[in-house]
Amino acid sequence: MINPDAINSLKAIVGKDRCFDSPEQLACYCYDAYFEEAMPDLVLFPCTRDEVSGILKICSVHKIPVTARGAGTSVCGASIPARGGVVLCFSKMNRILEINTKDRYVIVEPGVVNADLQKALAPFGFFYPPDPGSMAVSTIGGNVAQNAGGPRCLKYGVTVDYILGMEVVLASGKVVRFGSRNVKDVTGYRLSSLFCGSEGTLGMVTSVILKVLPLPESVSTLLVTFDDLDNTAKAVADIIGAGILPAALELMDKTTIRTIEEKAHIGLPVDAEGTLLIEVDGVKEACEKEIKKITEKLEANGAVNIEVAKTEDEREKLWQARRSAYGVFAKLSPSLYTEDIVVPAGKIPEMTRMIVDIANKYKLIVGVMAHAGDGNMHPMIPADKSNKEEWGRVEKAFDEIMAAAASLNGTLSGEHGIGLAKTEYLPLVMDEDAIEFMGVIKKAVDPDGILNPGKFV
Repeated sequence: MINPDAINSLKAIVGKDRCFDSPEQLACYCYDAYFEEAMPDLVLFPCTRDEVSGILKICSVHKIPVTARGAGTSVCGASIPARGGVVLCFSKMNRILEINTKDRYVIVEPGVVNADLQKALAPFGFFYPPDPGSMAVSTIGGNVAQNAGGPRCLKYGVTVDYILGMEVVLASGKVVRFGSRNVKDVTGYRLSSLFCGSEGTLGMVTSVILKVLPLPESVSTLLVTFDDLDNTAKAVADIIGAGILPAALELMDKTTIRTIEEKAHIGLPVDAEGTLLIEVDGVKEACEKEIKKITEKLEANGAVNIEVAKTEDEREKLWQARRSAYGVFAKLSPSLYTEDIVVPAGKIPEMTRMIVDIANKYKLIVGVMAHAGDGNMHPMIPADKSNKEEWGRVEKAFDEIMAAAASLNGTLSGEHGIGLAKTEYLPLVMDEDAIEFMGVIKKAVDPDGILNPGKFV
């Protein structure tokens, strides 16, 4: 329980309307898209950096745990208040502070929704490349916390590749700023890279400077079907191995396609064993050449059908279907276990077979989906967590999937983060000294361990 005097002081900072403390209100902030829950003692909605600083100063004095939250879309439990305390929800810090296309940057607060930033940039002929599947609702602060990716990050890179600078409030309440508005800046340590992906364990981001790019002149999207999943995965390896870099290269197996089509009804090829959703962008002539090269690799690997979206509406429907996969699978069963392991692109065929074999071994349904061009795979297993026998099989399956990824020189996460979900697997890919070093960094900036305690560090 939080000291009553501390509660009064915290409430005084944000006011009654921006403080939740009733059981009914708190229940809405005890979970995210992961399947564990923990109840906070208080939820606060700051509107300014100074309010965040004041809140953390009080929490530091009273050793109150603080967990940052954006839209709550994390699928690894990163925004669950595992030790109670205060949830600091940034949904009201949602202003786009500056758009400067001349110098190719924007400055935003953490509560800005990714898709809203895209919409704001479009009239200027610019875009922000990282596009997580949850971009319609997930916030930039959450994207920074998890170092979010997305389909087009194959070509353009992930969140950390677009952070020029940020403003952060440390556990003590002290405000620090690092980086700049400049696209090139190697002045001192690149601290933005340390805080990006730290899942709120090192500080609270109150504004971020992001690099933006001009919209490509031409965009083409291909839907490719195969009658063999192995050939689908081999085509990915061949395309990447030939030095071809599409904007996006997404793999979906039959289970995934059928499940999406049953809900979306947009004419996806339900008889295909595997599909690829491929997007190329850039100068029109270059796109045409790239599509030709890609087509050659697809045909060499037994592609049954290659369709090009003829209109922007067709293209958008394909991407809506792809982005809906998690939500669609979540409706199949009371619980959905999904991960985002990464393997080298050349190992995609082998990892795909291993995932399917492991699921079959434990008599589980699995949907195999991947940002295949960069080896980021999303196996999804719908099950019932209340069924202990079934859930035990799910956990054993993912133990083996994690170990399989590590055996192929892969890693635990490409964009979802570690949170509560994958802490136990860290020794598969990090040695004891590396894990200890993360603890040293954590101790240096958060000596009392109040920031998002109970997570991976």
